[in-house]
Amino acid sequence: QAQVVESGGGLVQAGGSLRLSCAASGSFFEINAMGWYHQTPGKLRELVAVITSGGSTNYADSVKGRFTISRDNAKNTVYLQMNSLKPEDTGVYYCYADLDAVVVGRKTYWGKGTLVTVSS
Repeated sequence: QAQVVESGGGLVQAGGSLRLSCAASGSFFEINAMGWYHQTPGKLRELVAVITSGGSTNYADSVKGRFTISRDNAKNTVYLQMNSLKPEDTGVYYCYADLDAVVVGRKTYWGKGTLVTVSS
């Protein structure tokens, strides 16, 4: 069984920075892609950033130039560096990993989410 665990959320003032981490662990052959979604109450999750196994990245327009996604393949970990944070960045950030798992094959795994609160 595989799992994804996030860390690094918290409270920060507008203009500040946070770094989120997400580690994939368990029984899998390969990580195809990992990324982050953002959700606020009453709204659907929205993609923030994704990074593929080849290192290609994609960002939501709202975070381009402020957020950077990176990965450490040796640690099966992805990071989201969030700079110049705005109150509208507040919400729960969910990490996902698109894995080739040992038993079930290709599957997307989600973390439980980490709360980011940006005060104005």
